[in-house]
Order: sequence, then structure tokens, then C-alpha cells
Amino acid sequence: MSWLAAFLLVLAAQSMFAAPARAAAPATSAAAVDCVSSVGPGIAPPPSVPSGIPGFHAAWYGQSGYPTLCPGERSTATVAYYNSGSRGWVRGRMGEVAYLGTWEPDPGQDRASPLGGDGTQGSPATGWPRYNRVSLQPADYVGPAQVAWFQFTVIAPQLPGTYRLSIRPLVEGAQWMEDYGVFWLVTVSGSAPAGAIAPLPAKWPSQSLEIGATDAPRGAVALRASAPFGFRYQYLTGGANTGRGWTSWAADAQFPRDYIRESATSGITPVFSYYMIRGSTPGNSLGESDGDITNLANVTTMTAYYADLKLFFQRAGSTGTTTIAHIEPDLWGYLESRFGDDAANAPARVASTGLAELAGLPESAAGYAQAVVKLRDAYAPNVLLAYALSYWGTRVDPLYQKPTDTQIDALAARSAAFYGSLHATFDLSFAEFSDRDAAFKLYQKGDTHAWWYPDDFARNVRYLAKFSTLTQKRIVLWQIPLGNTRMRAMNNTWEHYQDNKVEWLFDDPGRANLSAYVRAGVVGFLFGRGADGATCACDAAGDGVTNPAPIGANVRDSLSADDDGGFFKERAAAYYAAGATGLP
Repeated sequence: MSWLAAFLLVLAAQSMFAAPARAAAPATSAAAVDCVSSVGPGIAPPPSVPSGIPGFHAAWYGQSGYPTLCPGERSTATVAYYNSGSRGWVRGRMGEVAYLGTWEPDPGQDRASPLGGDGTQGSPATGWPRYNRVSLQPADYVGPAQVAWFQFTVIAPQLPGTYRLSIRPLVEGAQWMEDYGVFWLVTVSGSAPAGAIAPLPAKWPSQSLEIGATDAPRGAVALRASAPFGFRYQYLTGGANTGRGWTSWAADAQFPRDYIRESATSGITPVFSYYMIRGSTPGNSLGESDGDITNLANVTTMTAYYADLKLFFQRAGSTGTTTIAHIEPDLWGYLESRFGDDAANAPARVASTGLAELAGLPESAAGYAQAVVKLRDAYAPNVLLAYALSYWGTRVDPLYQKPTDTQIDALAARSAAFYGSLHATFDLSFAEFSDRDAAFKLYQKGDTHAWWYPDDFARNVRYLAKFSTLTQKRIVLWQIPLGNTRMRAMNNTWEHYQDNKVEWLFDDPGRANLSAYVRAGVVGFLFGRGADGATCACDAAGDGVTNPAPIGANVRDSLSADDDGGFFKERAAAYYAAGATGLP
């Protein structure tokens, strides 16, 4: 029998191994009730393929049809490859065994995919050999001029849409073989069930969970050299009407443009925390909450503010580079805490400032949020807007007051209701653990309850998952403290304070903690201190490599002069070296 006839025979038998496995669909999925799945026609092999090329080589040789599935449903796929080389593929022998691996552009080389995996690195457990190895050669030996029928199981994500899995054959431990641009396409039909994860924002720069860090101008090259970070971030501060704001930091107010271009050159997505209301007059003479609210209601201040924001968008928009703008951290929490869960109750000057683009917008915090979106849309469509979620805006802080799961759900629903009352569509949300190390708070503030324990992380994950589901916004966790309990440098002195966030997220070999956040809708972690004296992943203390006597289990010698002993950059590099976790 010819290879073509054999392949067509396999395609005719698709009902045996490529039909969706309906029994695997979750019984609780409302979307599955009205959903009908199907499998499209198979794709026959090409009329001719190369043969006998010296070494390891493979030619695509056809595949079964693409499925349309219901959310949570599974399907078996078949992709055939012809051994077009002179060497055989030997199962179980490193340097000779053939696999299909994940490839560009979705999810990326050696990245996890939401369509399948082994349950690690955030991938679903569908029986793949590894999270980044889609299938192992089926026969013990596939000789030259023979065909291997690779099979693998995929699962439909919960959110309807079209999902792509790019694959490429390789000989493990030796080389990747030819890239024919092969991919598997899964269409998920129906409507999203309750609890479906939010979609990634349009223009989101990665299909994997990325790490970032605070980084000053001219620091991108060094940051990227330490690990392939996905993000770097910079505050824009100083007030809109003081003469000391970001517009004075570079000639012709080009600071944002220069930072964006530097980031892009190093392959890093730039992030700005636009934090300008607090530093503006007259509110900058008051406490933070009172100052923000005073400035928001002052027509002169807000006129200057919108002009400043417009100029930022114009500078960022001129680059065309995908950029993230995190708008006014803490402001939204202060507003909810003061005025309740409806932003219409919080006064703000908007249309009354006279800016033409804001004509007709309401004079409230909701109108302010709508103004931000309107200016972005007009001048910087390349900029993704981030809304700042502050848990304490409800006047209940989950870390300190330890709510029950039922209470957590109710609090997250209140946070989501406040966001909804803005009637302004941001692209994603930023949230935080804390802006300072737990030991910093203990020794500098006398706070004996700032340390996070497993139950605190569990409450945090639950809160974020609920908020993300209700708002349909993905989340970036931001300004995460950099302390650790591993390195001798961490002896709870100025700029060397202990914390456990880096360890919880990136020193967990099975990535269970990280995966929990990914399933909750988190797409990135940005690390950086929020105050002088807190731990820095730099030598802010100027004390060189320090290895004082351990104060507990922190017995590792410093890896660098960084004040955290080099631990954060070591963990970030290890995370990327092992393969970044794919996003569902």
C-alpha cells in the first residue's frame, strides 16, 4: 500500500481517534449544553517530499481535521511526518528520539500552551510528554523514508474563540528539524460559562507569563542581560502644575518617547506608572487621600492635569510601540473608600476644564476615567491602559482582617462593581501585594502583621480570580517587594529587609503557586520597592557584596552586589531558562 493510500485510510478512520471525547467535558459547563462539536476534513499529504537528506530531517506529511469543540472538551489530533533524512529516529535514545515541540508564534518555542500539556508550567494536563513537547514518536524506530503518525490530545479553553498551537519536529538533545509552519487550530464554540477567564488584551505582547522590574533610564541593556525580562517600569511623577514633573526631565518633554525606544531596542515592553495627581498643587500639601480628592475637584489643577496626560499620550503614541500606562495607583482605592462603590458619587472636574476632547463628560470620578480613555484613544492607540485595583478600597484589607472565602467573594464583587461604575474600558488591571518588604514594615513601622502566609496567598488568589472574572480584565501584580529569606545579605538592616514574595512565586519547583495566579488571570509580575530603605535588586546601599552572619536560614553567600544578594535576578533567569509559563 502506498503512503498516500495509507494516509487516506487513516483519515477515513478519524472517528476512532480524532472525534471529541465528550465524556471529558465538565458536567457543570453551561456552555456545553447548547454547544455542538465537530471535526473538519483531514489535510492530505503533498504530492512529493524530499528524501535521503544527510542527517536528521522531517517533512510534513498531512494531518487530521481541525476540531470545533465545546469549552473544556478534549479531542485527539494526528499529524504525520515523513523521515526525509538519512538517519532513523530511535525512541528512548537521547540525541536520536523524535518529538513534536511547541513553536513560534503561538505559544512560542518551548513555551506552554493553553491547549495541552502535562499539567506543569501552567499547562492543562492532557497527557503530553512535557508541557513543551506535544508528542513523542509513536514507534520505537522510524527509519528513513518512513512515516510517523504523531498523536496528541488537546483541550478547549473555557473562553470561546480560535486557538492556535504551532508545532515543529525535533530530535531531542540534537536539533530542531524543518519548520513547515505546521499548526493545530481549535475553535471553541458557545458562550463563555460563568467563571471564564478574561481574554488577553488586544496587542498584549506575550503568550506567556512575564516578569518585569523597576528600571531607570539607560538600564534596559543591563536588565535584559541579567534575564530575558518581559517588562521594565518607570514612574512619571512630579505634579502637573509644579514645573518639576516628567515634562521637565528631558528636552521637549521627550522622556517617555526615549524610555519607550530604549525598551523596544532591548526587546522589553515599557510600563509607566502615571502618578501625577498626588504631586500637583494644592493637594500635595495634604495627606495622600485628601490631596488626591482635593486636586480631582479643582478645575485649575485638573486643566493642567489633562494637558499633561494628553502630552504623555502624544509622546507615547508617536512611537507606535506597545506600551502600558498604569493610571494613578491608589487614587481609585481612596475614591471607593471615601465615596462608596459608585464612582458617580465622587466629584471631579472634567468637562468644566474646557478641554475640547472632554466636552460632555460627567463631573465625577467616572467622567475622569472616561476622559483618560478618550485621550488615549485619540492620541495613543498603541498604549494599553491599566486600572489600579486597591483591595483596601472596600475598607476591608484581606491581609490584616482575614475574611472568609464568602467574604472575599463579596469584597471582590464590590471592587468589580466600583470599576464597572466608571463606565470606562481599561485594558487590564494592576494590583499589589505590598510596596515594601514585610520586615521593613516590622522594623520601620512596628507592623507585626505584614508577613504573608499560605492562607494569605490563597485569599489573594481568590480575590483576584473573582475580580478578573467579573470585570473580564487580566491582572498584573506590581511593585512587588524584593526581599528574601535565603541570602546572607538579608539581615533586616536598611535596604536588606526580608520578605517571601520572590520565593513564593519563583522558588517553587513545581510552580504550583505561580500556576494558581495564572489561573486567577494574572499575566505578569513587576518587582520593585516603593520606598527608600526597602530591599533593592541593585546596590542601592552602595556596600558592595555583603555577607554578614546569618540571622536564621539565610545562609547563602551573595551572588552579586545587589542588596538582595542577587536572588531575584537568579530566580528570574532560572524561570526563563526552564521555559516561561504559558497563559490560558
